[in-house]
Amino acid sequence: MKLTLGALAVFVAVAGVVSFVFLVLAIGTDFWYIIDMSKWERNSSQLSSHSGLWRTCDGERYDPQCWPFVNPFGNANNFTESHRQLLGMHGTFVVLLPLSVIVMVIGGMVGFISILARAYLMLLLTGVILLFGALITLSGISVYVAYSAAAFKEALYISSRRTLEDINIHFGWSMALAWISFVAELLTGISFLLASRIVAAVRRQDQAI
Repeated sequence: MKLTLGALAVFVAVAGVVSFVFLVLAIGTDFWYIIDMSKWERNSSQLSSHSGLWRTCDGERYDPQCWPFVNPFGNANNFTESHRQLLGMHGTFVVLLPLSVIVMVIGGMVGFISILARAYLMLLLTGVILLFGALITLSGISVYVAYSAAAFKEALYISSRRTLEDINIHFGWSMALAWISFVAELLTGISFLLASRIVAAVRRQDQAI
């Protein structure tokens, strides 16, 4: 089956919308990191929590109370190297993921024009922009994973392993949305590169005729 520019246009439209919507939902929701303490005590649902990029919420199912993230380490004079690393990683992923949304919007506008105009260079540029945006998304997710691991390690250091051993800690569906967005954005960028090759091939055939 021959790949056509029309089929690629439909695919990039669908994949682009999915990538944009899922990443916006991921950034705006609070289920990146879930702490389930239901096994710790019978009435421990209030101790459970789920966190997003900007705030953390308690474990109440219907009316959770949420608080914005604040510096948990007190005065800057008391910072250890691990504290500085955690704060630096937090500042990194809260910048990278919204930046990816901006790159995605720019790529979408350029891509829409390039498909209508069937312009080789603009299609190629759109593919590069979206691949760069996918790289930013991947970097943001990776930094968040590293941040979560470092924060858990710091919690083990401050507390005791016995305190945390019965706590179920896992990533939530907000991170799953971010991963889906990354894959969709990656496929969209590759599709624009393929579209540029198709346009170039059609132009060569027209010139040969």
